[in-house]
Amino acid sequence: MINILYEDNHIIAVVKPAGVLTQGDSSGDPSLMEEVKKYLKEKYKKPGNVFLGLVHRLDKPVSGIVLFGKTSKGASRLSEQFRNHTVQKTYHAIVVGKPKESRGVITEKINKISFFAEGFTNKSDAELLQEIKKATKTRTAELSWEVVKVGKPFDAAQGKSVYTLLKILPKTGRFHQIRVQMANMGCPILGDVKYSPSQKQLPDKSIGLAATAISFKSATEGKTINLEIPLPESWNKYT
Repeated sequence: MINILYEDNHIIAVVKPAGVLTQGDSSGDPSLMEEVKKYLKEKYKKPGNVFLGLVHRLDKPVSGIVLFGKTSKGASRLSEQFRNHTVQKTYHAIVVGKPKESRGVITEKINKISFFAEGFTNKSDAELLQEIKKATKTRTAELSWEVVKVGKPFDAAQGKSVYTLLKILPKTGRFHQIRVQMANMGCPILGDVKYSPSQKQLPDKSIGLAATAISFKSATEGKTINLEIPLPESWNKYT
């Protein structure tokens, strides 16, 4: 069952569970995009193919809010907002360790740029990764973070440590930006074995990162839409 947060004539916002692809790839695994298309086809009794514009994506192990354009106008208007950085995104993360400060801003150069909707709409995850690998430029990545709660201690291989719940506001949208920058800060995201190989993968293969809120403008009236979801229940054991 699809969890729909918002829908109008041009835009639909849904919650992506961790472990589900945003867009289908060569693996043949189910994707959120196909599920939303199926929902629209059944709800509106649409014949033939259903249009659905991909304007951003979340990594497979990440949960949270995803926006789609139901029409070309909706997709175009959303894409423009993402390009102009007027979409406000909020993430929460469970990280391993405790930052030295209670809040901070990270600005650094990182490799592997991200692509906006017109650059990756028709590309699979595998194709996108190949393009990223070819990229030689570095881009500035910036985000702000603050400690929400210091969670439960645990015995790590390197000694006693704790989990920490962070609120993260990305100001740029680079590929794997939050995952890379948290690891670089010395507080990798829980379960993210790609950027913290010493960790163990979580049983459901998710990571402790969720897109919990988003603010954007509607496609035609220009009114502000604010959406928010609660933290994953599975995080309670760490906080």
